[in-house]
Amino acid sequence: MSFISILIALLLEQARPLAPANPVHSAHRSWVQWAVRNFDAGNRQHGWLAWGVSVMVPAGFVCLVHWILVLNVGWMAAAAWSVAVIYLTLGFRQFSHHFTRIRDALYVGDETLARQYLVEWMQLDAAALPRREIVRHVIEYSVVSAHRHVFGVLAWYSVGAAIGLGPAGAVAYRIAEYMGRFVNRPSRPDTLPVSVALQAYSRRAWYYVDWIPVRLTALGFAFVGSFEDAVDCWRQYAAQFPLNNDGVVIAATAGAVKVQLGESEAFNDSGEVPQSQHLRAVVGLVWRTVVMWMVVLALLTLARLIG
Repeated sequence: MSFISILIALLLEQARPLAPANPVHSAHRSWVQWAVRNFDAGNRQHGWLAWGVSVMVPAGFVCLVHWILVLNVGWMAAAAWSVAVIYLTLGFRQFSHHFTRIRDALYVGDETLARQYLVEWMQLDAAALPRREIVRHVIEYSVVSAHRHVFGVLAWYSVGAAIGLGPAGAVAYRIAEYMGRFVNRPSRPDTLPVSVALQAYSRRAWYYVDWIPVRLTALGFAFVGSFEDAVDCWRQYAAQFPLNNDGVVIAATAGAVKVQLGESEAFNDSGEVPQSQHLRAVVGLVWRTVVMWMVVLALLTLARLIG
């Protein structure tokens, strides 16, 4: 059932992508803000409580609905619920249009337009970025986004489904990721204040939640790309920066497509300078990884049915 649910959700997400401003995502952002406003009182235990309410209550609700459907309606209804939840938590098309616009601008040689699109996407100062730096930023942000919006969601959904939680794992992962960004956003007079305790706990919780999915994504990139180079870059980076999960994904990408990424080529100093053709290579890397994990899930599902 997990394989079929994921496959249908992926096809739906490609055919009918969810709009960035949609009621479900707006509701979950409002829920997080409500939980922070009402439970984050500044102490360490309040940080734990605010994070737990923000993340675990929606995940628990999704799990409860799953079991109500299984016990009272049937597995088909539960499968439809899983498809709906995965569709809402996946986000392939939520970032791919940014990537496509920048890639097309670079292909026609319009670096000014590419910088403009990069600023809109990443909110950074790109006025003085040369072409290679534009490509580097796009590659790095794209693979991290692909991990967070696709591979991480599928990893935690698969784990949750395997232990009887239905699609609750996908919900917990996405809200934990949002919490990590929400509590560390720049402070402004019109934003909800967040305590230092909640910031620290959300960062730590997100690190542990993402630890296994990050390494599964890096492993997938290694298998479908240049395996030895990807593993070598991954190993060297992890040894220097053991607490940076995003860096593991970027390092594996650098090795898999043999390109220099990071400032001062921190991820792969022996690779090629980032060029437009590497954008095509990264797209292929991501899609081959999706296909690989779908094949793995299909084989596991078949083995369970036969067994």
